[in-house]
Amino acid sequence: MSAETPVCQLLERQDADYRGWLWVAPPRDPWLEAGQGRVLSADHGVLQAWREHGRPAFTPFEALPTGEPPGAVLFWPKSHALGEWWLLWLCANLPPGTPLQLVGENQGGIKRVLKVLAALGLGCRKRDSARRSILFETRLGKVGIDPEAAWTTFEAEGLTLVSHPGVFGHGKLDEGTRLLLERLEAELPGPDKAPDVLDMGCGDGILAAWLARRGHRVTAVDVNAFAVEATRRTLAANGLAGQALASDVYSALDGRRFAAIVSNPPFHQERSIDYGPAGRLIREAPAYLLPGGTLLLVANAFLPYPDLLESAFGGFDILADDRRFRVYKSRSAGG
Repeated sequence: MSAETPVCQLLERQDADYRGWLWVAPPRDPWLEAGQGRVLSADHGVLQAWREHGRPAFTPFEALPTGEPPGAVLFWPKSHALGEWWLLWLCANLPPGTPLQLVGENQGGIKRVLKVLAALGLGCRKRDSARRSILFETRLGKVGIDPEAAWTTFEAEGLTLVSHPGVFGHGKLDEGTRLLLERLEAELPGPDKAPDVLDMGCGDGILAAWLARRGHRVTAVDVNAFAVEATRRTLAANGLAGQALASDVYSALDGRRFAAIVSNPPFHQERSIDYGPAGRLIREAPAYLLPGGTLLLVANAFLPYPDLLESAFGGFDILADDRRFRVYKSRSAGG
């Protein structure tokens, strides 16, 4: 099976034995998923794909199996701060001297790796370039920086929020989320009428924490393991109860139904616009809402969600529109 993504096409042409290697933060690619080695990723969709192939797959928040990998390949992410965190994690968790290759597309900022490695005192050489991508190689070493230091906190809406590079809204309250919060108090029934609420795409946990503080039983889901961990830490930092799960949209919910679903859904996948997750959120929402349940979401005003809401629910209301963002409300049948 041949590689489909440019970075994997570059790796495929290498005269290298990658058996047993650790693939770190890779894209979805059939060549990788059907090949050798194990994956370390924060993307629930990537992890599920590898597990479906019977391949070892782990998040950075669980222990790796015994037996050190002979090497690792880090796929450099769009967020350079996240790429730096992965480097620190690898330096802290793999033996010094372990071979490390770093690959990425030119437009994704892979050339910045040279400065990052130099700042950490790690040597580097260019191994190959093709498909508008570059492959560097180095060896891991102890750098004396704890990756835990990447977790930060900030205050918003009277809550302490825990944040991490690569998590939506890192270090600040998103203006769309702020607009949604302004409408929730009036539009979302209280916990006596809407006890169970789903926060879809939980990010740093601001919506989950706000809902839990109000008294709702909260389930928060995100495809990003960093977001799930951030939400767990945010709830704990505020002494609040709630469940945070890794889930590709509704995949982890096993048919559970909720009185309300609230969301500021993503529409980017790395550098590309991707309406897929938000489209699934809207189309499948009636199956996860109780009769008369409410979907409340905020989105950039230019996004084509009205047609999706009309198709899924038969109608919708616009609760707020500041020209940048809109807050939509739809209700399931039977209420």
